[in-house]
Amino acid sequence: MANPNTSISDVDYQLAFELAPLGMALSRQRVMVDCNQALCDIFGASREQLLGQSFQLLYPSAAEYERTGARIAPILGRNGTYADDRVMKRVGGRFQGEAFWCHVTGRALQRESPHEAGIWSFEDLGSRRAVRAGLSPREREVAALLMHGQTSKEIGKILAISHRTVEIHRAKLMRKYQAHNTPDLVHRLLAG
Repeated sequence: MANPNTSISDVDYQLAFELAPLGMALSRQRVMVDCNQALCDIFGASREQLLGQSFQLLYPSAAEYERTGARIAPILGRNGTYADDRVMKRVGGRFQGEAFWCHVTGRALQRESPHEAGIWSFEDLGSRRAVRAGLSPREREVAALLMHGQTSKEIGKILAISHRTVEIHRAKLMRKYQAHNTPDLVHRLLAG
């Protein structure tokens, strides 16, 4: 509980940012301009490796980075915030190149220009949910949206592909995860 005798001017916001339990980054035009140690730990990188770099560095592929940016911009513009679970990539350390599930939450500082400036938090879900080897970038996107309860038609609309194409990717996921139906697939995706 906060000390009632502490004024807001006594709070060290830089220290709060640095010691936050989640990875955090400040961005301009999808480039990291500041980050905390937790973010460095999640991605296996130093601050020097991350600052001034595009968030693309943290994605398994350039195409996923581009599609994610295009998908979230209108939502950030409308709501000011966006959150999802997505597959990201470690950039250094002994797990360099490893794909892992990450919960990402962001806030646009200006809705009318959602990528201009923002603050982002990252939570490593890798210990709770493993990424199966051999998933294509599109399968990872479909899997993430299935876990959020989206239907094939909704996923198709979000990813700008036909619902039949989504069903093909879902069928491939079911084979890879040896799932009997969509609820079983979602359960297996969530369980890792």
